Amino acid sequence: MAKLKKEWIEKIYAGWLAKIIGIRLGAPVESWTYEQIKDVYGALADYPVAYRRFAADDDSNGPLFFLRALEDSMGNGRKMEADDVGEALLNYAPYEHGFFWWGGYGCSTEHTAYLNLRQGIPAPQSGSIAQNGSTMAEQIGGQIFIDTWGLVSPGNPELAVNLAEKAASVTHDGNGKYGGMFIAACISIAFIEQDIKSILEKGLFYIPSDCAYARLVREIIAFYEKRPKNWEDCFSYISNNHGYDKYPGNCHIMPNIAVMVLALLYGRGDFSETITICNRCGWDTDCNVGNVATIMGVRGGLEAIEERWRRPVNDFLACSSVVGSLNIQDIPYGASYIAKLAWKLAGEELPDPFAEIIKNRIHSCHFEFPGSTHAMEVRLERTDPALCQDLEYHLLNTSETSFTGNRCLRVHAYPVRPGERVCVYVRTYLSPEDFHDSRYDPAFSPLVYPGQKIHGSVMLPENAMEVKAFLYVRDARTKELYLSEACMLKKGRWAAIEYVIPAMEGVLLDEMGFAFEIGGENGQGKFTVFLDDLYADGMPSYSIDFKLENMEVWTPVHREVSQFTRLKGNLYLEEGKLHLSCADFGEAYTGRYDWSDYSVHFRLTPYAGEHHYGCIRIQGGVRGYFAGLGEKEEFVILKNTRKGLKKLAGIPYSWNHGQEYEVEIAAVGNRITARIGEIFLEAVDENEPYLYGATGLAVRQGSHLSCGNMRIGGTREK
Repeated sequence: MAKLKKEWIEKIYAGWLAKIIGIRLGAPVESWTYEQIKDVYGALADYPVAYRRFAADDDSNGPLFFLRALEDSMGNGRKMEADDVGEALLNYAPYEHGFFWWGGYGCSTEHTAYLNLRQGIPAPQSGSIAQNGSTMAEQIGGQIFIDTWGLVSPGNPELAVNLAEKAASVTHDGNGKYGGMFIAACISIAFIEQDIKSILEKGLFYIPSDCAYARLVREIIAFYEKRPKNWEDCFSYISNNHGYDKYPGNCHIMPNIAVMVLALLYGRGDFSETITICNRCGWDTDCNVGNVATIMGVRGGLEAIEERWRRPVNDFLACSSVVGSLNIQDIPYGASYIAKLAWKLAGEELPDPFAEIIKNRIHSCHFEFPGSTHAMEVRLERTDPALCQDLEYHLLNTSETSFTGNRCLRVHAYPVRPGERVCVYVRTYLSPEDFHDSRYDPAFSPLVYPGQKIHGSVMLPENAMEVKAFLYVRDARTKELYLSEACMLKKGRWAAIEYVIPAMEGVLLDEMGFAFEIGGENGQGKFTVFLDDLYADGMPSYSIDFKLENMEVWTPVHREVSQFTRLKGNLYLEEGKLHLSCADFGEAYTGRYDWSDYSVHFRLTPYAGEHHYGCIRIQGGVRGYFAGLGEKEEFVILKNTRKGLKKLAGIPYSWNHGQEYEVEIAAVGNRITARIGEIFLEAVDENEPYLYGATGLAVRQGSHLSCGNMRIGGTREK
């Protein structure tokens, strides 16, 4: 394999950014026909809907979270197999809500494969024609979730196809699997090939030449070569010969690849023309435009993507996995994660400046990708509420200066007056009112917590007005800002600021950023500042008071407990407590996915059943540790795995329904401890231990518990 090129990191960002642009462009007209789009929008050449925030989409959920199978397998010293992707599906997707379309067994391909896996049918049998039939196996999903396998294998289509085949086979087979392999190959080839037809033909090399999918791709190429002027003529041909009426199922792969090839050819190498043609064809628009945009984004790089596509996105991405702290992302995070895996997979060291930025603090707002904003926002807190003039601001990614690396963010805001405060921040928690809709049912846990340390770098230009700079976080409920000590900035010199957020009880932090107090005595002016390297690290120290939590109502059927995500079960608030009950199993999580050594104190009350647990180091639906009240009057420590719960330690303990118990669980390295009163329990996990993860609650076999509060903090020895 050829040595990876530094410039490919930027192309990975361009491809992932383009994927999100394509999804957003196609989502409002998903499943519409060509005729419906034309009647309503005419020549649709822009986003059909001005989303306040785009909630989530299966087309971005799948690529991001299935990719984690690669990290998980490499972390355990193994090559990734289909079964690893199957475990990722079980681990990161909530049970029958969010993430993708849960259309029922035998109707939704992904739902069918998920339930197969849950029942012990291994991958790739879980998605095979032998198991599910050809109609189910050849729907579009094997293609739409595949982009990251091409992005993680830049310039190496053989590797991309190998990974994509394993991933697609978890849920699909036949032409459904070949479509995933083909698209992954095309994305990988686009790193090194500019000619669209060559990309398509080289992609075909990696799938059987006689399969229906390959024959259809060649058929559309042949039509284009004979009649290259009018894409609508080609669409009429596709509609008449390969429309939805010609294939079984809800969303077959064949009509959709036909219009994707059409768009790639008739777009003639222009990013905007290609994605808008694809969107105007209709059918599975968000899927088709997302795949096509990824190929075109990698091929053309950032220069090919017009600002009008980037600005409404603002680098923001919501997801709807079961891990709430992974559901608020920015697009540079995804690109950085993919690049980190790509270089590790190739056995190479990341080049500077990405070695430090990506390898050691992947959640940093680092601005190294040209044009990136990391979803930052600007707000003005006025001293005179009678003033109604809105703040105008502009975010510019620039190479003028930087604290680390080569780029930073320049913020320009006006008008501002002495005594006013300009806040430049990222959102660290989001609620229903922040979104346009409830697409794919997202839910969130905060990205920053009391006890952690915030880092940020800032510089005033030489001609700037006088300001005081602070780092801050905001409580979502009271809107109170918690500020660091003031930093008096020296013009033309970078200042690195740190702020340890104090330990707190019952807060929910929804902003993290810089606050600037405007100096001077009178008048109004323009404010400019340079920012770099904003991130948080360290362990938390806080409590959750369930009297302060609330039910977040997205739709009548999508309701969430604030700062919690739910795998399965009935999760609700009542009389100041969090309740969780189940028929078979129920789990709910909160906290960051990457916490390592910490402790959690729970006030638990069992009401029914015999399985009531607090959780620590939860990595998803099939990974984590439980401790609490078990059957046969036991106090136990359990390891949750794909094969079920494994007892690591247990001791007889008599407990009663309706009585409150204080349970403390701690994790240090591979050592898990638990206390209940004076009873102490310890387990050392020697077999692929979970070394990081969030916290939460779990019940089993018809059990029902409540939790009065939770305290999360450091660890203590026995």
